[in-house]
Amino acid sequence: MKLKQLEGYLGDVAAFREPKVQLEQYPTTAHLASRILYTAESSFGDIEHKAVVDLGCGCGMLSVAATMMGASSVVGIDIDADALEIAQENIDEFDIGDTVDLVRASLCADAVGSEGELLLNEHLVGGMAKKFDTAVLNPPFGTKPGNKGIDLLFLQAACLMAESAVYSLHKSSTREFLVRKAQTWGFDCEVLAELKFDVPMMYKFHKKKSVDIAVDLLRLSRK
Repeated sequence: MKLKQLEGYLGDVAAFREPKVQLEQYPTTAHLASRILYTAESSFGDIEHKAVVDLGCGCGMLSVAATMMGASSVVGIDIDADALEIAQENIDEFDIGDTVDLVRASLCADAVGSEGELLLNEHLVGGMAKKFDTAVLNPPFGTKPGNKGIDLLFLQAACLMAESAVYSLHKSSTREFLVRKAQTWGFDCEVLAELKFDVPMMYKFHKKKSVDIAVDLLRLSRK
C-alpha cells in the first residue's frame, strides 16, 4: 500500500469524543500514523506477517494502520474503557476484528516507588514478554502531575514485549537520555525522523489554537 493511500484510509479513524487530560489523550493523526507504520514496513519489514502490540492504543489509530500494512495479529492495550469503546468501533468499521484484539489494562503498577515514581506492571508485562515481533506506541509525554516518567515506562514495557523492534514517538528534548537508556535494556536506538506533533486546542487550559511539539520517531532494535 502506498503512503498517501494509507493516510487517506486512516483519515476515517474516529478519535476521542471526550479526551481525558490526566491520561494525556492527544490523538495520533493519520499523517503521523501512516508515516510510522509505512516506514516500519517499507524500510525494515517489521509489520507484514508480524505480531504487533500497540501500547496505549487509545482509539486504535496505530492498530488500524498496522493491520492495513499487513500485520498478522495486533493487540491494543489501554487503560481507558471509553477509548477502547471507540477503538472497537473503528475495528468494526474497518472490518478487522479477526486481526485486532483489545485489552483493558494499565502498564503501571498500582503501587509507586519509594520516591513516588511510577513502577511497571510486571505481572502484565512479564506475561507478555517477547510475545510480539514489533511494538508501536505514541506514549504520554509525562507532563501532568503524577505522570512523570510514564513515557520511559511505556518504552521499557515495549522493549520487554517486543522480540525484534519498537517504534515510538518522544519529545526530541529527551533524545540523548532515551538513546542511553535503550542501551542498558539491550537495544540500539535510532532516530528515524524528526516530526511535528500537532496538539490542537482540546482542553480548557489551552490558550492557542494548536501547538507543534518537536518529536522523534525512534526505532529500537534488539541487539
